[in-house]
Amino acid sequence: MPAAPEPATLAEGDLDLAADQAIAACGSDPREAVKALLVANDFLERQLDELRAKVSTGYARGLLRAAREHKDEANG
Repeated sequence: MPAAPEPATLAEGDLDLAADQAIAACGSDPREAVKALLVANDFLERQLDELRAKVSTGYARGLLRAAREHKDEANG
């Protein structure tokens, strides 16, 4: 089985460009951009939780349970 791909990392310039685009999309208001990003992040976390619930534990070999426990520890 092939190894899992490494997550993409953005260069600092890419992050600056993405931040500028997010702020511009929110009428040049950085506070509104942060709020929009928090809402988007919450949506993606909920979607990920739903997908995790649909994946069988046998298929995931217990990795999802460990990830959930780690997430719960970080939030608790």
